[in-house]
Amino acid sequence: MELDSLYQEVILDHYRTPLNKKLLPTFSKQVHHVNPSCGDEIDLNLVIEDGKVQSLGWDGVGCSISQASTSIMSDLVIGKTVDEALLTLESFTKLMQSKGTEKGDENILEDAVALAGVSKFPARIKCALLGWMAFKDAVMQTVNESN
Repeated sequence: MELDSLYQEVILDHYRTPLNKKLLPTFSKQVHHVNPSCGDEIDLNLVIEDGKVQSLGWDGVGCSISQASTSIMSDLVIGKTVDEALLTLESFTKLMQSKGTEKGDENILEDAVALAGVSKFPARIKCALLGWMAFKDAVMQTVNESN
């Protein structure tokens, strides 16, 4: 099986069976993000305790890229410290801004490397980043409120 086909399967698996796609009944922060260029939407809520992402839930509508990317992101950040989660976000953002020149660090990004090909299509980068930016927004709001 070619790597591109494997990556397509990873994306479709996360789209068909998304991880953590259920809003939490109690949370530290909730945000709503929309990709104005296509209409994809994400509601994301999370619990941060003792500097760690304890839990994250989300719901949304949109293309397979935005939904799969949010699923992958949620799986990657839960259980990490805020600093570790933000480093993962930074690594993914760098991958998306690479215009196809980078493959991503599998040790950091795990399944998110399957989205590397998206970076060749500027119109789709916002789709892939939607859930990640919602996460960053929620984290920043939580951190700023606690300072």
